[in-house]
Amino acid sequence: MWRDSHRPVIHVQHCSTAPDSLLQPDLPGNAFKPGAMPFSGEPVFQKSVNSAFIGTELESYLRSEQIDRLVVVGLTTDHCVSTCVRMAGNLGFEVILVSDATATFQRQDGDGRNISADDMHRIHLVSLSGKFCQLLSTAEVCDYVF
Repeated sequence: MWRDSHRPVIHVQHCSTAPDSLLQPDLPGNAFKPGAMPFSGEPVFQKSVNSAFIGTELESYLRSEQIDRLVVVGLTTDHCVSTCVRMAGNLGFEVILVSDATATFQRQDGDGRNISADDMHRIHLVSLSGKFCQLLSTAEVCDYVF
């Protein structure tokens, strides 16, 4: 639907430099998943840290294309998504975060207690909402007037 309405799609790929990461460029975990494969002509920015704005030309690309509103989806809510949304907001972009098109994993706190993926996801969405972004569901984004 997004592409059908001729809205730009920009991809960010995490290319880890950490020796134990599954996201190293030569490993299968780094490949785009079939449903998120870039189409011809869609820009891809490769990053090696949590933020898509650090060490990439993303910000200058957005400004040169006069894009001032971002709709963000992806993984993981508490790392890359959160960092990118916070930076985008601080850089003056209007950010819409699609709450049901991002996710994270179970984490363990410093005392060894597990925090469910759902709890991690919800806590980070609440932390971002209103200060750095507007939260919308996929259905709401599809109905949103741009």
